[in-house]
Amino acid sequence: MSQVRVRFAPSPTGFFHIGSARTALFNWLYARHSGGTFVLRIEDTDKERNTDEALQVLINGMRWMGLDWDEGPEVGGEFGPYFQSQRQPIYDEYLKKLSDAGRTYEKDGAIWFKLEGERYTTYDDFRKAEVEKVKAAPVVIDDVVRGRVERAEEMDFVIVRKDGNPVFHFVNVVDDIAMGITHVIRGEDHLSNTSKHVELFKAFGVEPPVFAHIPLILKETGSGKMSKRDKGALIEDYENRGFLAAAVRNYISLLGWNPKDDKEKMDIDEIIERFDFPGINKGNSRFDEKKLSALNAEYLRELNLESFTFLARPLLHSAGVITEEESEDYLQAVLGLCQPKARSLDTLADMCGFFFQDSYTLDEKTGAKIAKKADPKVLLAEVLPLLQDLERFDAESIGSALEAHATAQELQVFAYFPAIRYALSGQGGGPDLLPMLEVMGRERVIARIQRFIEQGAPIC
Repeated sequence: MSQVRVRFAPSPTGFFHIGSARTALFNWLYARHSGGTFVLRIEDTDKERNTDEALQVLINGMRWMGLDWDEGPEVGGEFGPYFQSQRQPIYDEYLKKLSDAGRTYEKDGAIWFKLEGERYTTYDDFRKAEVEKVKAAPVVIDDVVRGRVERAEEMDFVIVRKDGNPVFHFVNVVDDIAMGITHVIRGEDHLSNTSKHVELFKAFGVEPPVFAHIPLILKETGSGKMSKRDKGALIEDYENRGFLAAAVRNYISLLGWNPKDDKEKMDIDEIIERFDFPGINKGNSRFDEKKLSALNAEYLRELNLESFTFLARPLLHSAGVITEEESEDYLQAVLGLCQPKARSLDTLADMCGFFFQDSYTLDEKTGAKIAKKADPKVLLAEVLPLLQDLERFDAESIGSALEAHATAQELQVFAYFPAIRYALSGQGGGPDLLPMLEVMGRERVIARIQRFIEQGAPIC
């Protein structure tokens, strides 16, 4: 078999949608798995929507995901140009081939592709008019995902609009032929187009590529295909929220592909090694941001603390939680507590903001829950002297002092924990309490408890 050549052929519209990202990823994975070539081809004939800015969004998104291309924009290659807007001479050449073979005609200012077969006239209910149809032989598509698909085109179709611009079906086929594409991996929604494309391949006397129509990605709730308007649909949002590209890439690879052992977390080398057509599902996949977040959390936990801090610092700074002068040692100590509980970097501002800022909101529901069991001011007044008198202000010493006091009061030590956490953070959850106190330090802890006792009226 000749070397595998696959392509991703997006139309740059200013968005890098998760469905497009999945198509790009599957093509890239198959190229890397097979030792083939991954081509990036830009379908930019829509002059109103396809701008340089929109193209940059696409390219930035692909690079963020680690999807490098072997041929295409900014890389070059022997089959260029890789922008459809620059390939008109090639389209003219192939159009002439069809015309010379008697497979085109003009009608209503457009150029139509002429199917082969017996022609007849019938009334079309949809068009509410008499139309000419063709008894063409069914096109057989041996799709490596869908299996054998038969579909017959019944009517000639436009390949060049009356404004002179070639249509998608025509340029798509011409580019695949001219660039030597061997495998076409694309969404299931393109399956309905494939019979037209095969008819064009046949007219050019070229064997069609291997087709693999991958399942749709369904929106998280409700019915229908995920669109750019749905929550979680745009790749740039994950980058902006501080998700790890490796986690996003890993999750997207599982939307429609299964390694057959239900393994979910895999590094990219393992995914490349295991990726192949038999693992692609026929059934549609439903997007689930909770699963993505859980997978991202696993990747975050595996980062060393220096890398985690490097990624978190700019996000915390942009959120106004820290200044540029924030101590690296203190920041790392705080993030070392928060990292095991973080599902994404964009949650860190809410999770750890109180470590850095004395002004924070008291969660009323948490306060009410605590107050039902005991007055938090009374509990804090009991533990304050213990904390003030400690020789060493570390987690072990704090825990021992609190436990001894609780035992003397015939209470469990955990009876004091919610009130302490609430006074220090305004929250009902977060990092483990005793290490949290140690990192915050004696001065900050005592000051906040005193302030709460003096100003924070119990919530009843």
